[in-house]
Amino acid sequence: MTNEQFGLKTEFIDLLQLLKATGHAATGGEAKMMVQDGLIKVNGELESRKRRKLRLGDEVNIDDQVLILLEASA
Repeated sequence: MTNEQFGLKTEFIDLLQLLKATGHAATGGEAKMMVQDGLIKVNGELESRKRRKLRLGDEVNIDDQVLILLEASA
């Protein structure tokens, strides 16, 4: 599994925006399909909300291949 950090500059980021910003989805449609196909877990639980607001400390797991930790931007 690959671990990545994402520097959060605002209070939150939508799940779809995060998938696009990290380059794991090229488009919003692709990001939606990833969520619909059950490839995304947030903090260890399967996530079905496309507009889930992610905050500092949240962990996003993509198909048990990539783990993204949201941390404060320097």
